[in-house]
Amino acid sequence: MAEKKQATKTTQTFYIGTGRRKTSVARVRITEGKGNVIINDRPVEQYFAEDKDRAAVLGPLKVTEQLNRVDVIVKTTGGGITGQAGAVSQGIARALKTMFSPEGDQKRHTFNNTIVIKSYRNEARERERARAIPVKPLAPAMPKPGTPLIPAGAPGVAPAAPAAPTDPAEIATGMIKKLRDSGYLTRDARMKERKKYGLRGARRGTQFSKR
Repeated sequence: MAEKKQATKTTQTFYIGTGRRKTSVARVRITEGKGNVIINDRPVEQYFAEDKDRAAVLGPLKVTEQLNRVDVIVKTTGGGITGQAGAVSQGIARALKTMFSPEGDQKRHTFNNTIVIKSYRNEARERERARAIPVKPLAPAMPKPGTPLIPAGAPGVAPAAPAAPTDPAEIATGMIKKLRDSGYLTRDARMKERKKYGLRGARRGTQFSKR
């Protein structure tokens, strides 16, 4: 009797991120793949019809050059199309930050053959890092009158360009810095202002009538 071959399941790792915009909430999972972006069980091209919304969603992936290296699975609820696009964008950026963070800033959960990794904030470690930051030196004194501002050196010799980082930790830090500088990690706090009593809207009053 032939023996049945047991199917070996490969372990899959997901990085989790949650994004918010207006009243929309997006829960994002990122795993290694070929660039598929699925939002509420639909491709991103079908879910977001406008170019600006698709650009907002794919922006974090393009900044970190991960567009064709990871698969993105999103569940988003609440709000409208624009709010959901902003929430998905922030959720993808946070999941990418978790992926590039060191192991000390990650929290792992294992379910059968699935590993879920979330961001973990250790306040004690953050305080130690804050104390370890060196104090900036005082500003250098002004040069004396008659001292040349440009030091004498070989004319026409350009300074050497800084070498590209090769350490994985430096590369990961650079990726997170790109996301932060681009504004994808910042929560947009703008909301629709509520209507006020006695007014037609949030600020709009009634038209003046003499009689």
